[in-house]
Amino acid sequence: MNASRNRILVVDDDPALLRLLSMRLSAAGYEVAAVESGEKAIAQTPTFQPHLVITDLRMNGMDGMALFDQIHERNQTLPVIILTAHGSIPEAVDATSRGVFGYLTKPFDSKELLEQVKRALRVTGEPPEHHGGDGAEDWRQGIVTRSPLMEDLLGQTLLVASSSASILIHGQSGTGKEVLAQAIHKASPRARGEFVAVNCSAIPEALFESEFFGHVKGSFTGATRDHNGLFSAANRGTLFLDEIGDMPVSFQVKLLRAIQERSIRPVGATRSQEIDVRIISATHHDLDELRKSGTFREDLYYRLNVVTLDIPSLVKRREDIPLLVNQFLGTLSDAAKKSVKGFSPDAMEVLLSAPWPGNVRQLFNVVEQSVAFCTTSLIPVSLVQRALRDEAEGAIPAFSDARARFEREYLTQLLQITNGNVSQAARIAKRNRTEFYKLLHKHHLKSSQFKSARSP
Repeated sequence: MNASRNRILVVDDDPALLRLLSMRLSAAGYEVAAVESGEKAIAQTPTFQPHLVITDLRMNGMDGMALFDQIHERNQTLPVIILTAHGSIPEAVDATSRGVFGYLTKPFDSKELLEQVKRALRVTGEPPEHHGGDGAEDWRQGIVTRSPLMEDLLGQTLLVASSSASILIHGQSGTGKEVLAQAIHKASPRARGEFVAVNCSAIPEALFESEFFGHVKGSFTGATRDHNGLFSAANRGTLFLDEIGDMPVSFQVKLLRAIQERSIRPVGATRSQEIDVRIISATHHDLDELRKSGTFREDLYYRLNVVTLDIPSLVKRREDIPLLVNQFLGTLSDAAKKSVKGFSPDAMEVLLSAPWPGNVRQLFNVVEQSVAFCTTSLIPVSLVQRALRDEAEGAIPAFSDARARFEREYLTQLLQITNGNVSQAARIAKRNRTEFYKLLHKHHLKSSQFKSARSP
């Protein structure tokens, strides 16, 4: 975290202590505003926009808890640290149960102060400021980040968005590949056109051509009307192909031809139609490995992979977790008609340290479950731990899914070893040819693709 970008408002009616706090925090690189009363702090907050407030508990006029209450009426996510004398520790402990981030006893150690400040700034959800104005940042609306990795990625995104180049987005499941694809579309000259997204893993192999290119009435059984297809829907816009690695080889050549010729022919039609579509693809697979294995066409790979954008996993951008959590809380609390103000400091610490194999999608699920079961203004750590346990249990695949994954990997390995020789592969697997061919058809595998991949 870049300390120079963090603003701290210090409140104390002791001029000497106020000066000391300001000097120590300024020396650490923070931007500091110092005021001697709670009333002045309230007046200063809208203009200074602090990321953290440090206030004495006992002050003339408005005391520290009254100041906290006023602050949290306006901004529930702004952390507040209370300064207290030893005799007031029970009051300070009680304050933390009400949502105050933490407290420091006087006289305090400078190291302890800075550690507390770092911890508070770590869990705050204030996004960094983006200057652009006049809607210049509209394309990245919905993407909240203070991560240098994400900012670099968004910088690359803006550079390539204005071109017509095909883009391949790579990232783990749940990292937000479709969100990034939408941002590219919004930042491109095609923003006025349609953004059409399709999950390639959800389309049966027999329906790919009809879904993508459309069909005319009567072209096959069940075709009771004309159907335009995805390319037509995305004409002069953007077509987002999610999980492109799951597209069957049988359709890959047809997709390649459509991209190269910039035209499609609906199933059953006699004439082709010109199309003007930008292709953005995404996958959590290693597409290069699929290319090398023969399960993804090399020519299509290079056609789609003109520009590659890699989305970092959530564990590589942990500093974004408080921002994402606050974004989700706003939406979910309103939908549930609950007045959940935030997560307790302990709960936020658990969120910050969790492994997040499901990335942003998993984080959303955990926040959603926590909000659903919460009966207080602050979500306690117990609800977060429960949600994480439930997510971990749900992450284990069903037996049928695990078996299907094993079968496909096993068959692929056999065909690679035998150079696509089905008879030899069936003998190794101790299965007859007919049964083996059924397994290949079930997993959309063709022996020919492995022969071509191995041929000199």
